[in-house]
Amino acid sequence: MSNVVVLGTGGALVDSLTSRMSSVLGDCLRVAPDLSGLESLAKPSEGDVWIYVAIAGVGLAGVPDLVAAHGVFEYAERAGVKHLVLVSSAAIHEPSAHHPGFVCEDQRGLRRLDNPIARSWQELETVAGQFDQLPETTFSILRSVPVIRQGGTDFFSRFFSGRLATTLPGFDPSLQLLTPEDLAAAIVRVVRQRAIGVYHVAPRGVIPLREAVSATQTWRLPIPNSLQWLPRKVLSRGGLAAPSAQIDYLRYSSTVSGEKIERELQFEPRYTSHQAVLTVLGSGQSGIGQSSPDNDSLTGPLTDYDRFGMDKQYVARLGKTLFRFMHNVYWRVEWKGLENIPPSGRAVLAGVHRGHQPWDGVMTFYLLARELDRYTRYLIHPTLVKFPFLAPHMIKCGGVHACQENAEWVLENEGLLGIFPEGIRGAFTLYRDAYKLGKFGRDDYVKIALRHQAPIIPYVTVGSAEIFPILGRLDWRWWKRVSEWPFLPITPTMGTVPLPSKWHTWFLEPVSVEGYPPEAANDRAIVRQLSQQVRHRMETAIDDMLRRRKSVFWGTVFNEPEPKVLGEELA
Repeated sequence: MSNVVVLGTGGALVDSLTSRMSSVLGDCLRVAPDLSGLESLAKPSEGDVWIYVAIAGVGLAGVPDLVAAHGVFEYAERAGVKHLVLVSSAAIHEPSAHHPGFVCEDQRGLRRLDNPIARSWQELETVAGQFDQLPETTFSILRSVPVIRQGGTDFFSRFFSGRLATTLPGFDPSLQLLTPEDLAAAIVRVVRQRAIGVYHVAPRGVIPLREAVSATQTWRLPIPNSLQWLPRKVLSRGGLAAPSAQIDYLRYSSTVSGEKIERELQFEPRYTSHQAVLTVLGSGQSGIGQSSPDNDSLTGPLTDYDRFGMDKQYVARLGKTLFRFMHNVYWRVEWKGLENIPPSGRAVLAGVHRGHQPWDGVMTFYLLARELDRYTRYLIHPTLVKFPFLAPHMIKCGGVHACQENAEWVLENEGLLGIFPEGIRGAFTLYRDAYKLGKFGRDDYVKIALRHQAPIIPYVTVGSAEIFPILGRLDWRWWKRVSEWPFLPITPTMGTVPLPSKWHTWFLEPVSVEGYPPEAANDRAIVRQLSQQVRHRMETAIDDMLRRRKSVFWGTVFNEPEPKVLGEELA
């Protein structure tokens, strides 16, 4: 008869997982942290499985016990264990402004791991990986998002179960939280199917930090990181507070994708992150796959939060106040060509970004949401989520980190993808060249449109360059490192108060890709041709609008006579 051996420091969570797995796999042997009791076992057979729960006992520090891990792996090698399952942590993906969100198993976020917690989990998996090199062995890694439970001693369980939660002002990341029941169910699925490889265990749904704190009836106390750093450094040595490195997981969204385990092992957690966080209030859960009155109370309808944090209620509130004032009164935006935006379905919106701050993208986002009920998901630069208050604003307004995976997700879900082909450097164009288009990078936006058969809708805005006219640029190394801007722009108000220029926005006729197959994305000539069509339409529209503009601060460019027809095909 095969044995299932469960090891790990931190008794309560391991005991809970062992009990839940035993109800499905039969009696599982719970082994103490010092490995006592293993000597009484017979030599492992082919069917024996060892499960090492490294996430247990991590405490407030959030780091695995590497000494204990070395002992487990060495003993398993000597004993000839044939199948080892390591329950690791999704914290291996470092939280940062560069984290793209919903990373898959073969992504490590930033290659340089500055966060010591992420480095510790990386070291653990590196050591464990040596076990996988042994002949005739199978090795699996489950990377779990934080497991929330009542009475838990880990950072997130204590964070949400206390009366006061210390957070960072100006940040509201999306969190993924898991119940012990779902983690146990994932381990059972791996054991039963003898799965090999690395799998994330995470619910599909997320919950914003603010909403999670509210759901647990905890008071939120925002304190700047500069004021938290020293007290945490002192108190963390005695285990009285989490280190500053742990707070980074409350600063940035560091979500992971659970698509691999769902696709290969047909496993999906039963509970959402919203339901998981409620467990710290005392809502119990029974064995795997069973139900109870407490379980039923957790499976009721709860808020379905946006995957990347967009908040339509937030947009609606600002749409009645700040956005409406800036759009209708301050910049008096006039527009033309909304009929070129499809009322539904996928499309790529390619625009021109000027003024070095993201106001032009925000105003377009607001206009399309207000007039067409379409919420553009703009690809944004990491610097827009690096700073407090700006970060949640951009995320709640539909911003997603600029990467191919996120762009594909938007189009696969029939969304409207917003892209500035010039990249961040376009926003820092000197005012004397403000209405000259710069280089369009690698034309990735065309490749994405071709792969997903999405029309490309060019649009241009004249007037946004004047809100912060860039008169000069300072190539300051320190500033570039801190802000990740290509330059420090020199403007009349130094980026504080935007000037009340008059804006004119024109949505041009779409560039269709219907005549090309998705494989055309690999044809440089076709990609370049389509990109030139987009660029030509934008340049022609800008030139025409500038000729019609009589003043930077008032007037219209869309009155009679009508602007000339755009979109002639290039030879």
